[in-house]
Amino acid sequence: MTSFLDRDRTVAAPGYRRWLFPPAALAVHLSIGQVYAFSVFKIPLVEHFDSSLTAIGIVFSIAIVMLGLSAAFLGTWVERSGPRKSMLAAALCWSVGFLVAAIGVASDQLWLVYLGYGFIGGIGLGIGYISPVSTLIKWFPDRPGLATGLAIMGFGGGALIASPLTTRLLETYGGGGSDGIAASFVTLGLIYLVVMTLGAFTARVPAPGWAPEGWTAPTEHHGMRTTANVTAANAIRTRSFWLLWVVLFCNVTAGIGILEQASPMIQDFFSSVDEVAAAGFVGLLSLANMTGRFVWSSTSDVIGRKRMYMGYLGIGALCYLTVAIAGTSSIALFVVLTAAILSFYGGGFATVPAYLKDLFGGLEVGAIHGRLLTAWSAAGVAGPLIVNKIADNRTAAGFEGADLYQTSLYIMVGVLVVGFLANLGIKPVDERYHEPEATATDDRVVDLRSTEGARR
Repeated sequence: MTSFLDRDRTVAAPGYRRWLFPPAALAVHLSIGQVYAFSVFKIPLVEHFDSSLTAIGIVFSIAIVMLGLSAAFLGTWVERSGPRKSMLAAALCWSVGFLVAAIGVASDQLWLVYLGYGFIGGIGLGIGYISPVSTLIKWFPDRPGLATGLAIMGFGGGALIASPLTTRLLETYGGGGSDGIAASFVTLGLIYLVVMTLGAFTARVPAPGWAPEGWTAPTEHHGMRTTANVTAANAIRTRSFWLLWVVLFCNVTAGIGILEQASPMIQDFFSSVDEVAAAGFVGLLSLANMTGRFVWSSTSDVIGRKRMYMGYLGIGALCYLTVAIAGTSSIALFVVLTAAILSFYGGGFATVPAYLKDLFGGLEVGAIHGRLLTAWSAAGVAGPLIVNKIADNRTAAGFEGADLYQTSLYIMVGVLVVGFLANLGIKPVDERYHEPEATATDDRVVDLRSTEGARR
């Protein structure tokens, strides 16, 4: 069983169709995307533990922090082990996290929910998020943005499936209340174990030297796209890595900021209409988050990653500024602008692996991606902290409704401007960080500078 999981046992046979791998990657990302639907559990958990929203919200925060940390520390292992072993490890951690959380609910021990869903499940999130990325890029060297967009779209869309499924499970097991939480956790854990395991067992990596039919590996640098390779250890020593870290941090902070602010800002309007409109708005934001991951990431294959991020951050800042000025005076404008910001938020996640491949090559792009995702962990703390702290202060000052968030909206404009400037500063990586052209015997390594080596 152990040898079956080894990387050399996952090498695709001649004639394998590369489009068979994206569904395997999508199976993993749709499953771990459930984390965006954790809010469905928040009220039932508050009632069950007689706790506060803040205390329950810590569960989600731990999961996101562990996502970034596990991706950073285990990225090199994921790259070395291959997709089958790492995707299965993600499935086990994510599913066990649900089961431990279920035990915590059944025994009235909130710390077990922190340990299960937050810590153990968070490790599964990190491994599962990065495990398909480098393999997708190897299968689609001609269209890396499209390939990663396909998979990471699943992470954004996972909530669209998980939210109604979780609601139905809670109603089935406990009439919609807190009595059904433990059984719902168990059911979800088993479902995700099966789906992610199927994805892991169907995963394949291309044979050394494989290339898409009719595609020739570039022999010269073109703009931001290198033909060389940089290891993960060397990548974090470069200026471009840390500038891109700032770019991702700013984009994610602004995206989380709009998620934190949009619903409260428009709540009064929707309460005067009906619940269907409110649900439709939340669904639209999820749809924008999901489709932005595929549409904008695919577009980056055409216009380039740097220009794409100029759009995410520059146009995003203008959208934020308009929301800050107009507020909810025009509901149609508000909905369009917040949907655009969320699409840029999702697109930023999906485009960054291809950006990394452009800058550092494909040798250890998964491991480099894992280190970069620490920006997500930091933004997961900074975004809510900025919004909620300012809202609390303005509440104490007598403000209410949309006025609670105006200051934080302007701050997010500044955050996006910082990201825009950081993106402008990203340059091709200096040659002193490049690996030798002819590398080792490891089957992960392909001589990307040689047309003959890419097609042999």
